[in-house]
Amino acid sequence: MDDNDRTPLLQRLEPFVGRWTMEALFPGVEPTGPTGRTTFEWMLGGQFLLQRTEVSEPGAPEAVMIVGLDPEGAAFTQHYFDSRGVARLYSMNVEERIWTLQRDTPDFTSLPFRQRFVGHFSEDGGRIDGRWERSQDGASWEHDFELIYERIT
Repeated sequence: MDDNDRTPLLQRLEPFVGRWTMEALFPGVEPTGPTGRTTFEWMLGGQFLLQRTEVSEPGAPEAVMIVGLDPEGAAFTQHYFDSRGVARLYSMNVEERIWTLQRDTPDFTSLPFRQRFVGHFSEDGGRIDGRWERSQDGASWEHDFELIYERIT
């Protein structure tokens, strides 16, 4: 599908398309460098964005995410599935080089904690610096880990 055929909202996902390395930085743990890769690609005629992750770190889950327009067509929904058997729904948006994900309602599972992610695209689009946070009550948030993406292609 040609970029001109995609809705303007779906075009916001275009900066993701390609291959990236991933590096997770946990508080109190020395950085080890990138331990994963992720690929973003259009699927089903450009109506959805598919993300696949591969991780070499033992115990870290590999995942598949599918992003599509939310029911109102104003933002996105990310469907998340990982190698632990976890399935989640995140509300997602991308605006002015800022990528946000949030999970604050029960979905496929109960909601023992809430999660949010904010990632900032670099000026040249070759890096995303992100931060995951979690909350037990939805009011006070604590840092979980940093996630850095570096574009390969």
